[in-house]
Amino acid sequence: MDAAVDLETVKSRQRVAWTLGNGAVVGTTLQIVGESLCEAIDLRAGSLVLDVAAGNGNATLAAARRWCDVVSTDYVATLLDSGRQRAAAEGHIVRFQEADAERLPFADDVFDVVLSTFGVMFAPDQERAADELVRVCKPGGRVGLANWTPGSFIGRLFALMTTYVPDDGRIRSPALWGTRERLDELFNEAANQIIVRNREFVFRYRSPMHWIEVFRTYYGPLTATFGALAPETQAAFTRELLDLLEQGNRSRDRCLVLPSEYLEVAIRKR
Repeated sequence: MDAAVDLETVKSRQRVAWTLGNGAVVGTTLQIVGESLCEAIDLRAGSLVLDVAAGNGNATLAAARRWCDVVSTDYVATLLDSGRQRAAAEGHIVRFQEADAERLPFADDVFDVVLSTFGVMFAPDQERAADELVRVCKPGGRVGLANWTPGSFIGRLFALMTTYVPDDGRIRSPALWGTRERLDELFNEAANQIIVRNREFVFRYRSPMHWIEVFRTYYGPLTATFGALAPETQAAFTRELLDLLEQGNRSRDRCLVLPSEYLEVAIRKR
């Protein structure tokens, strides 16, 4: 099987995983990241904005709240439905469209700003996805990203998941998007400026086990991982998850207060 077929197979598995559970339940808790990103790139009212791998629309809504004209895209229709409902509830006019981050159905040099929060980093073909972000952005426009770092809680979570359900070793880790080195590889040729800031998102749950219950039920990749394991292996996986959660928990009580590092990225296209 050649590399292209492998990438399409990985993408198909990913799409199935993201449809499991109800990603909007977890996704909405990350809203602050979209708000911060729009401030980091100094988003201006009236800008034409594309949100790529938008999920249930955190960056989409953040841009719409700043009076931008927003197109929100994802390859999972149910996530777009959630974003559509959220936008309608707030009275925003947003265009929602199914689209693959590696094959964006837009002409070159269209958007003033292209955003993605914890989305495009999961595209199997990283070079192609990065090229697409740049291609549809106007010269002098901006690309804004929020990407989990390899050493973050989420980066370590995905590494743990891979030890229980191995992926294709030829696929680059999504967490590489959370390194300056990889961002330079992906964007240096097209950018005249790349600004990177280390930030933290804090997961706040009733307890570590509450986090596991919520993510196991609603977060597709973790739902899929548990579903692929035998009961005794699920128990071992849960114990390791609890240990990982406790390592970073700073609450000092029964609650979970767990920071996870990410890179906030602002790229100016040449």
